[in-house]
Amino acid sequence: MNSFNSLNPESDSVQISYFLDTINSAASSFWLWAHQTKLICFEGDLGAGKTTFIDELCNILGVKDKRSSPTFSLINIYETTDHSTVIHMDWYRINSAEEAVYAGLEDALHQNAKACFVEWAEKFPELLNLPHIKVTIEIEAETGKRILTAKKV
Repeated sequence: MNSFNSLNPESDSVQISYFLDTINSAASSFWLWAHQTKLICFEGDLGAGKTTFIDELCNILGVKDKRSSPTFSLINIYETTDHSTVIHMDWYRINSAEEAVYAGLEDALHQNAKACFVEWAEKFPELLNLPHIKVTIEIEAETGKRILTAKKV
């Protein structure tokens, strides 16, 4: 397992362990490893911390807008301090790939954004025809420690 202070940017996969009080360091190190890939897809149980980690990545990217979970809006688009955009989508409530396409989620994947974060992307892998990073976040129940595993796809 990699500590988040010594990630190899050339590696195709990483694993980071962190607690909520070290999420900033974990997200910063993750972004140093992942920043060349625009599309980053997050998996994990409800409450695992996907949105919390994405919110921290938004801080690192300089998102100046107020952020909220896109669970009901499906897509949130944020402006950064350098006038680029960050897209955050949540596919949890979508029932089919056809519905996702109709809602504009597939089009959003192809926007010229600094980053595109997708929660629950595993529901429609057929829409993920771009290079991306698959991130899984799990919680150790007894300690609350998060285990983030990421792989370039």
